[in-house]
Amino acid sequence: MELSGIRIIDAHIHQWDPFTTPRDFSALAKLFRLLPVPVDAAKRLAPRRDREFVGDPVAYLRPYLPFDYRADAGNAPIEVIAHIEVEWSQSGPLGKAGETAWVAGLPLAEAPRLGAILAGGDPADPGFGELLDAHAAASPLLRGIRTMVAHHPDPGVRSFTGTPGKLVTKEFLDGFARLAERGLSFEAWVYSHAIPDVTALAERYPEVPIVLNHLGTPAGIFGAVGKHTGANPGLRRQLLVRWRDDLAALAERPNVVAKVSGLMMPILGHPIPPRGTPTPAPQLLDRIGPLVEHALDVFGADRLIWGSNFPVDKPVTSIANSIEAIATAVTGHGGGQAELEQIFRTTAQRVYRIAD
Repeated sequence: MELSGIRIIDAHIHQWDPFTTPRDFSALAKLFRLLPVPVDAAKRLAPRRDREFVGDPVAYLRPYLPFDYRADAGNAPIEVIAHIEVEWSQSGPLGKAGETAWVAGLPLAEAPRLGAILAGGDPADPGFGELLDAHAAASPLLRGIRTMVAHHPDPGVRSFTGTPGKLVTKEFLDGFARLAERGLSFEAWVYSHAIPDVTALAERYPEVPIVLNHLGTPAGIFGAVGKHTGANPGLRRQLLVRWRDDLAALAERPNVVAKVSGLMMPILGHPIPPRGTPTPAPQLLDRIGPLVEHALDVFGADRLIWGSNFPVDKPVTSIANSIEAIATAVTGHGGGQAELEQIFRTTAQRVYRIAD
C-alpha cells in the first residue's frame, strides 16, 4: 500500500566503508577482496553462526554509502535518515567518536538528509562521559548511543558480547547515568530473551528515553537457526509466547519506544531468496504480521518507529517491500493514516528531535 503524503523518516540505517574506516569486519572484507574465488564459494569458510546472521555477506564486503542507500530506497518518499553505529573499532577511549565525525562528513545534506546519529559507546567503560562529549563535539546531530550487548544463550547464534545480561551489570548501570546527565537516549539491541533486562534498565532510569531495536530480535521465530533455536514449530511457539509477554511488560515503561525494524533480519529464520529477488511483501506480511500487530497493541502507534535496517535486511527483501508489509499490517489491524504517520515519521521526529 502507498503511504499517501507521509514524508518518511527511516530511523535505522547503517553506513560503512570497511576499506577506509576501522570496522570489526574490515579485515574480512579486505581478505575477500583479495581472494581469487567468488564470494559465494568463499563464504563457506565462515562460521555457520556468521553465515546465518548475515544471510548474504556481500553488503559487509564493500562500502555502503549514501549513494547505495538512495539506490535501495528508490522512489520511497524517505526524507530523513538516522544513522546507527556499526562495529567501529578505532582504538583508544575516544576512538568510537571517529565514526560520528566520519558520518557527519558524508554527503547527506540532500534528501534523504541525515537527521540523527546514534553513536557507539559502552557505559561500563571508564571515561564514558568523555566519549559522549567527544561524540557531541563531532556532530550536533548526536541523539544517543548504542552498545553492542546482544548475547544469545545458544552458542550457535552469533553474540556481540561475551557478557550475558550486560545491561543489568553494576558497571553498566552506574555508567548509564552519564546519558541521563546529557539528555541522550539509548538504543537497546538485545535478543528477545533479554527484553526483561531492558525493562529493568528502564525502571532504573525512567528519565532516559530507551529505544528497543528490532522489536527485540526473536531469533529463530520464523525458522531454525543456531544449534537448536526455533528448531521446530513447538519451540517457535514458545518463543513467540515469551516474546509477547516480555514485550507487553516492557511497554508498561513510558520511557520506552520500540522500533518496527529488523523484522527481515536473516537471524529471525527467514529463508534467504536468490540475490536480487527480494521476498514479496505478501509473504513477509504472513510472517511478521503477528509481531507488528502485537507491538501496535501494547505500545500504540505513538511509541513505534519504523526503520529499514538497511543494508542488514537487504538479503531478505527491499526497502519498498518492508514499508508495504509493515504498513499493511498496521492498516489490517485497524490503523489508519494517523497511525501510519506516527510510525513512519512523527514518533521518530519526537524521540530523535528531528527538525521539520
